[in-house]
Amino acid sequence: MVMRAAAMAYKTIRASREVQKFCHMLFHLIAIVLGIVGIYTAFKFHNMQHISHMHSLHSWIGMITFCFFGLQWLFGFALFMFPKARPFTREMAMPWHISGGRVLLYMAICTAETGLMQIEPLTSKFSLINFIGLFILFFGITVDLSIALAHYV
Repeated sequence: MVMRAAAMAYKTIRASREVQKFCHMLFHLIAIVLGIVGIYTAFKFHNMQHISHMHSLHSWIGMITFCFFGLQWLFGFALFMFPKARPFTREMAMPWHISGGRVLLYMAICTAETGLMQIEPLTSKFSLINFIGLFILFFGITVDLSIALAHYV
């Protein structure tokens, strides 16, 4: 959720461009910290339950998404925040940064959906899981559309 809020920071925060960029960076930093806590918790739970690590599609997609997200944040920080690249370099990198962020959004959605598929056999609440899965998908699509169509507003 924090990642999605950070992606929409340019449209939802009415402030100067520098403040918007700082909020965008800060929200993503919070998402990285929460991701580290989540991954640590998953590995700790697997150790306690004697479950092997990285055994499912959910864990593979999630780890790849998180690693790419960390790289995206580092490159974005270096190019756009500190020490800031030359304007031409930033202009050339911006479409890749935006596209990479949108790809990461859909990778995060895939991670969440495959995680729900792991929970499904453990519970009889199929309709609740299906509702949550559809909500995650439609919410992600809505966020992506708001980003893609932002220049029309």
